[in-house]
Amino acid sequence: MPTPPARSRMFTSLILAGLFSLGLQAPAFAADAKPEAKADAKSEIELPPLSEDKKVHQSITLNGKVLHYDATVGAIKVRDAKGKVTAEVVYTSYVVPGADAKRPVTFAFNGGPGAASVYLNLGAIGPKRVQFGDAGNVPSDSSELKDNAATWLDMSDLVFIDPVGTGFSRSLEDADKTKADFYATEPDIKYLSRVVYDWLVKNGRLRSPKFVMGESYGGYRAPRIAYHLQTQLGVGVKGLIMVSPYLDPAAIGDDTALSPLPWMINLPSMAAVQLENQHRLTPAAMQEVESYVRQQYALDLFAGRADPAAIGRLVSKVSGLTGVDAQVVGRLDGRLDIATFLREVHRADKKIGSIYDANVTAWDPFPESADRKSGDPILEALIAPTTSAMVDFITREVGWKTEARYNALSYDVNKAWDRAGTRQDKPVSDLRKAIANDPNMGVLIVHGYNDLACPYFASRLIIDQMPKMGSSPVRLSVYPGGHMFYSRDASAQAFKRDAKALYGL
Repeated sequence: MPTPPARSRMFTSLILAGLFSLGLQAPAFAADAKPEAKADAKSEIELPPLSEDKKVHQSITLNGKVLHYDATVGAIKVRDAKGKVTAEVVYTSYVVPGADAKRPVTFAFNGGPGAASVYLNLGAIGPKRVQFGDAGNVPSDSSELKDNAATWLDMSDLVFIDPVGTGFSRSLEDADKTKADFYATEPDIKYLSRVVYDWLVKNGRLRSPKFVMGESYGGYRAPRIAYHLQTQLGVGVKGLIMVSPYLDPAAIGDDTALSPLPWMINLPSMAAVQLENQHRLTPAAMQEVESYVRQQYALDLFAGRADPAAIGRLVSKVSGLTGVDAQVVGRLDGRLDIATFLREVHRADKKIGSIYDANVTAWDPFPESADRKSGDPILEALIAPTTSAMVDFITREVGWKTEARYNALSYDVNKAWDRAGTRQDKPVSDLRKAIANDPNMGVLIVHGYNDLACPYFASRLIIDQMPKMGSSPVRLSVYPGGHMFYSRDASAQAFKRDAKALYGL
């Protein structure tokens, strides 16, 4: 999830991280670090030491069988080229003890930039769950954790990594060096890849099948981390899972006045919102929408505003698909932007929809205003339950103590992020190269129909343009729901069923 107003930041969404390690050997190095540098060099900022790694034994009953696992919270040090500790990355892992070397391990990252991995951990695939991100959730809801029937722990060990500035992970450098070393696309990929490598070495898991999962901006990270692991750190990746991914910033941004792609990518998700409201949301209905978008809609967009007939067709069809009044759509010449849609589709109820799932609404506190003046219904409602649940789990259940603040979502990191490289298609390019290197690597991309932060149709178009390489095609699955479709039980279970094929189960 993103920092609301600016569309360019809207798509730099959030969700996922987590990591596991023991001891002090094989630390993560930023950029091109030299292992032989002095290991006792001091950091620039003196902070109270983090807790030693803590582990507790827990269990969950899945399909009538009890599964025992170890939950661990700890930290991995990041060092610069001189061996000085520049950051500490905190992780949460769930490992089934006594399993053989063939048991998979999955590394999960959220996005933002600025999001901790709590969303994938306590919302999607971890063994415990707190409800958030669905219709009706509010900040005062209970943060009590319950067993997650849709957890992936019966398929794989799970490692959730919190990038620097999120969760309890922290930089030990000043603000300028922190931004240069951690808050930019290229160093972000390098140090997080090294963290994955360090966990594998310290836990003796280099022989295990390895999977990388990323949500939202974590979906930008995932294919790039996989390619970096393959080609720079010597670690093969068995499978990639991208959840509501921010894959091709250039396609979904609004930095060009000529491209019809943003309008094409957004419309199917807007139509899905209306279809769900009418209880008519089916794959067949969405296929009809997609066919229109690829054909007549694209032609009418290319015809331009100088063609009255094209504008007339756009206004009529877009109004019918989205449920937004034809007069409003007409003022926009048939080009319905996301902000207007979210305001208008629920205006009769004096509510506002969420960019992450437009059918999740909140009261509009300023219905008389021409412009929206409130935050996102999902974004502002999930911070309290996720933060309280995660901090309670870490400090009380696991016993990992700290005086630091936990950042489920850091607006400071998002604001400081250097976006110089995010207007390129590096995730798609690295995905192509990673598949070319290893045609046996499985790839699963998943979305919710109602997501307007990272619309599913972008991934559909990307996959259609990819060359065929090997016998394991990239698979796309779309479920009812939005950016965090897994907040709906049925969609979470469907996601797990699709993942089983990727894991060979």
